[in-house]
Amino acid sequence: MGAVAGYEAIVRSGVFLVVFIAMAAFELWSPRLERKEMSGALKSRRWFTNLAMVVLSSAVLRIVFPAAAVGAAAWAEARGWGLLRAAGLGDLPAGVIAFVALDFAVWLEHVVSHKVPVLWRIHRVHHADPGFDVTTGLRFHPLEILLSMVWKAAVVIALGAPVLSVLVFEVVLNGAAMFNHSNVRLRPGADRFLRRFVVTPDMHRVHHSSDPAETDTNYGFNFPFWDRLFGTYVAAPKRGHEAIDIGLLEYRGAAPARLGWTLLLPFRFGARRKRSA
Repeated sequence: MGAVAGYEAIVRSGVFLVVFIAMAAFELWSPRLERKEMSGALKSRRWFTNLAMVVLSSAVLRIVFPAAAVGAAAWAEARGWGLLRAAGLGDLPAGVIAFVALDFAVWLEHVVSHKVPVLWRIHRVHHADPGFDVTTGLRFHPLEILLSMVWKAAVVIALGAPVLSVLVFEVVLNGAAMFNHSNVRLRPGADRFLRRFVVTPDMHRVHHSSDPAETDTNYGFNFPFWDRLFGTYVAAPKRGHEAIDIGLLEYRGAAPARLGWTLLLPFRFGARRKRSA
């Protein structure tokens, strides 16, 4: 179990650094939106807070779940547990099914985090970011990361997902979150083609609109299929990408860029989710 956890940490850390550096460079080379919250001092504060959040979340996760989802897969495998194992499927078909099922599970978790008030209180930390760039894909409260890992571990054990498929899924999910939150300009033709298979930045940016009607769309991280299948897909924001208002209407100014404010946000009472005009 410890060897599995160590291997996962090395792979995930390596891929994280490569994808983060690549997307950050892409943003500098070809930014989609050029706004004050994504440049200058405010960008620096946002990046510090968002990167600090991923460091804190990773540390908490390693303390509570040392081997995370990969460890749960190894634990279930050692006991012969899981639906896929009971069905007698080979590693390849079981791995493909597990990957797709885990992606749906994460999509469903995301939908629920918007619909259940206590979960929204935690998830709104992610949406309170006034900007939208590669670091937004890392801005999740430690409580949300822990709850998400409990859910994924339960799904992994129930499925009996192969260890390698879980590792691949976790690595891809992390990389996809940085890609589809990045402030990069893709050619319209490339975006139309890619969003048939993966969630693109223009597709996911709609989800970060301050208009709740748009926030409640485009929940996907990896695959775009689930939103189309369940009727939560929107091709573009009503105001267009250049004029889209990002963040939450009830939280404006520089406060959402501060680390202490961000960590305490789930415990703040009083502010309600506002409806845009």
